[in-house]
Amino acid sequence: METIMATVEYVGGLRTRATHLKSGDTITTDAPTDNQGKGEAFSPTDLVSSALSSCMMTIMGQVAQREGVELKGLKTEVVKIMSANPRKIAEIKITFTHPDLQATDVQKQKLKNAAITCPVALSLSESLKQTITFNF
Repeated sequence: METIMATVEYVGGLRTRATHLKSGDTITTDAPTDNQGKGEAFSPTDLVSSALSSCMMTIMGQVAQREGVELKGLKTEVVKIMSANPRKIAEIKITFTHPDLQATDVQKQKLKNAAITCPVALSLSESLKQTITFNF
């Protein structure tokens, strides 16, 4: 049986509001300044790029728990590169940094493998370049 997990409403002015039904959390999107918007919130393409990072971190967290590795403090910088014609995300660059990751080389490789095989990474088009850097 399918379950509705979210609703999204167009609220005007090139903005939407998504509501996660189980938690009630909301996310507002705004068109970016380079595409007629005010850029006052995440754009939909910002969310896709950020979702890739969040998904990678979540799957890495699962591996870290199994391996007894403390992942708290892991951060990413996310860069989204758009193409003009057609307008779409051409590349997402994600740089992972952990100031003091205590893990073996084998554990680090497991974390990296988990990241690049997360569900969002595997769901995006093969034409979307994913450039992932790990600084740990």
